[in-house]
Amino acid sequence: MTEKRWISATELTKEQKTTADTLAEAINVSPFLASLLVQRGVHDFAGAKHFFRPDLSSLHDPFLMQDMDKAVERLTTAMAKGEKILVYGDYDVDGTTSVTMFYGFLKTIYDQLDYYIPDRYIEGYGVSTQGIDWAAENGFSLIVCLDCGIKSVDKVEYANTLGVDFIICDHHRPGEVLPPAAAVLDPKRSDCNYPYKELTGCGVGFKFLHAFCQQNGQDLDLLYPYLDLLVVSIASDIVPITGENRVLAYYGLRHLNTTPRVGLKALIKIAGIHNALNIQNVVFGLGPRINAAGRIKHAKEAVRLLLCEDETEADDFAQEINKHNSDRRKFDTSITEEALAMIQEDVWLSGAKSTVLFKEDWHKGVIGIVASRCIEHFHRPTIILTKSNGKAAGSARSVPGFDVYEAIEECADLLEQFGGHTFAAGMTLPVENVEAFRRRFDEIVSSRILPEQLTPMIEVDLELDLEDISWKAYKVLKQMGPFGPGNMMPVFVSRGVSIAGKPAIMKEKHIKFNVYQDNSPAFTVIAFSMAHIYPDLMDGKTFDICYALDENTFRDKTTLQFMLKDIKFHPSTP
Repeated sequence: MTEKRWISATELTKEQKTTADTLAEAINVSPFLASLLVQRGVHDFAGAKHFFRPDLSSLHDPFLMQDMDKAVERLTTAMAKGEKILVYGDYDVDGTTSVTMFYGFLKTIYDQLDYYIPDRYIEGYGVSTQGIDWAAENGFSLIVCLDCGIKSVDKVEYANTLGVDFIICDHHRPGEVLPPAAAVLDPKRSDCNYPYKELTGCGVGFKFLHAFCQQNGQDLDLLYPYLDLLVVSIASDIVPITGENRVLAYYGLRHLNTTPRVGLKALIKIAGIHNALNIQNVVFGLGPRINAAGRIKHAKEAVRLLLCEDETEADDFAQEINKHNSDRRKFDTSITEEALAMIQEDVWLSGAKSTVLFKEDWHKGVIGIVASRCIEHFHRPTIILTKSNGKAAGSARSVPGFDVYEAIEECADLLEQFGGHTFAAGMTLPVENVEAFRRRFDEIVSSRILPEQLTPMIEVDLELDLEDISWKAYKVLKQMGPFGPGNMMPVFVSRGVSIAGKPAIMKEKHIKFNVYQDNSPAFTVIAFSMAHIYPDLMDGKTFDICYALDENTFRDKTTLQFMLKDIKFHPSTP
C-alpha cells in the first residue's frame, strides 16, 4: 500500500497569528477555529459574519459578464415575437440540472418552449447536427445552449444557415475562436471581466436568468427556489465551493433540506439519505443517480424526473433511474477490474507516468468513473477509451496539481475533438491514433509531472491536541460549510496518541477503536477499509492520526467521532 504524504497548510505568520487571536476573542471561538478561518481568508468580525452567513445580496451583477446584455436582449425579443425557443443541454448532471432550471423557470412565463438533450451514444458530447436539424425542422429559431457549445464553431455556423440563433451558456475553456452565436456567456472567456470564474454551466444559466429577471422586472424570489438544482450541479461538477459558488451552494442546500422539488425529494428518498443534505451526500447520493439516466439510457429521463410535480409519478421515475444506477454500478465494477488487470499486466504501462487504456466493448457511460477508480490504485493522470460510432471516445481524470487538459491539448493533432477542465476532460479520436496518442500523452505527462504528484497526498489544516476538541468547537466547525473543493472539511493531525481498549473489526474490512492522548478524553475513531492496521494497534504502539471530525447518532445518543484518513505508527520501543 502506497504511503500517503501529509501536506500541512502553510503555517500562519506572526501577524496572522495575532489576527487569529484577535478574531477568536471577537467572535468567541477556540484559537484553532480562528486559525482555520484566517487560513480561509477571514480576518475580522465582518468577514466572519459574511463567511458564516452568506447573503444572496452579495452575488455579482450578472451584467458584468461579457455578452450578457446581448443574451438578455435576444431572449426578450424572442419572447416578445412569440418565437419557439429550445433549451439544449449536456447529458451529465450539470447539463440536466441546467436544462431543468432554465426550462422550468421560463415555462412559468412563456409557453413556446421545449428542451433537448443529445443522446450520449448516437450524438455524442455537446451540440450535435441532429439536434440542430431537429430544432430547424420543428420551427425553433433560438437555441439556449447550456453546459456545452463553447467550441461548437462549425455547428453554430451550420445553425445560422438554417435561420437558428444560439445563446451559449458554458463554463468550459474556450478555443481560440468563439462560435458565431447571438451571445456567448462564459466567464472563462479571455475578454470576460466577470469577477468569479468557477461557475458551473448551471451557474452561468442562473446568472442569465438573474439578468433576464432584473431587466424585465421579474421577481427574483421566483427564481431562487431553483437553487436546489444549482447546488446539485455545483456539488456534482466538483467546482470550488468558494466565492459566488459558496453563496449559491449555501442557499441551494437550504432549499434542498427544506422545500426540495418533487423530483429531488423522490431521489433523496430512494438514495436512503436521512441526514441533512450536504455537498458530500449530494455528490455520492444524488449525482450518480441523475447521471445514470444518460449513462445507461437517455438523460431526458433525468430532466423528466426533475420537472415532475406529481409525487407518485416522481417516485416511479426515481425507481427507474435507481435501476439505471444499479446497472451503472455493475458496469463500473466489472470494467474497473478489467482496467486494473490490464495496467498490472502491461510491462510498458508499469513504467509509465500516465495510464491510457482502450477496449472496444467498454460501456461509454462509465469510463469517467473507471478513470477515477484507476487513479485510486495507480496515482497518475488516466484516460479510459472505448469505441463509439466508429471512433475512440475517452474520459480523462487527473491528480492534484496536474493540468490534464493542457497535456491533452498538446496532442490535438491526433484528436478530432476534445474539451474539459484542469482535472477532467473528454476526447474523440480515430481508433488508429490510439497508440500514438498513448505514447505522446505519456511523454508530455512524464516531462511535466512532479515526482510528489505521483504519490497520494492528504492536505492537513492544523495539528491539534485532543484536549482542544469539544462539542462547542465542532458545532462552530460545521457552520464553516458547505464543504467542498476550495473549502474542504478541515483535516487535523494529532500526534503520539494511544489506543484505549480493544479495536473492533466491522464487516471484515473496516475498523473502530478509541484513542486518547495524555490526559485527554477518549474519542472513537472509524477507519474505513483499514482493517489491516489491526495488528499494529494491538502491538500497543503509539501513533499519529490524520482525521476529520464527524458525529454519530445511535439510539438517540449523538457522540463526536473521528473519520480516519491515515495513520502512522511510531517504531516499537524495546
